[in-house]
Formats: sequence, C-alpha cells, structure tokens
Amino acid sequence: MTLRLMLWLLSVMLKRARRRKPRFREALSELGHLDWGIGTEDLSIARHYRMTPDGITSGPSLPVDLDLELRFEDPATAVSVLRKPTSRAFREGLMAGKLRLVGDSGDLAKLQRLFKYL
Repeated sequence: MTLRLMLWLLSVMLKRARRRKPRFREALSELGHLDWGIGTEDLSIARHYRMTPDGITSGPSLPVDLDLELRFEDPATAVSVLRKPTSRAFREGLMAGKLRLVGDSGDLAKLQRLFKYL
C-alpha cells in the first residue's frame, strides 16, 4: 500500500471513528482540538488532519500552524510504522533517526491515545 493512499485512508478511518465510536468522541472531547500532520522529510508526500469534537478535516500538505508533525525519512519507513502505530514503533523510529517529531511530544501521546479507538 502506498503512503499517499494510507494517509487518505487514515482520514476516512478517523472520520468514521468519530461518527460511530462513542469512546473516540469522548476522548476527542477531552482533548479539545489537535492539528497534526504526517509526511516525508522532503514533503513530497504529506497530509494534515484538524480534529475537534465538532468534526475532523484533512487535506494535502503540511501547513505551518500544526501542533504536531511526524516526518519520516522515506515512504517505506512511514508505511512500516503506520501499519502498527504503537508507542514502541514510534519510539524506535525516533531513536533510529527515521522519524522526526516537530512539536510537543505530549501531543504525540494524546494522538496515540486516540489511535487506540480506531
């Protein structure tokens, strides 16, 4: 599966979870809002997500006003980490230098808590 398709499907899954899963909505309400994005280091493939309790929107590219950015060194690394988005996978990617976190690491923890409900 290509990274571009995977990022688009992630937006569909997030929107679907917000509609169908009460726990996801509850966690999103507690969070308030989170603007985040995923992309390759050269930004050839990127997508951002704006999540609030009222709705989730997504679009191509990484705007500068995001709270959190996950930048992977290449698409293959991104696909391998995003297939199983555990805290261990993110930590190993950060330690190996294959993933760069732009923003607050606390936002990454919040995002991972939301991923549990997908």
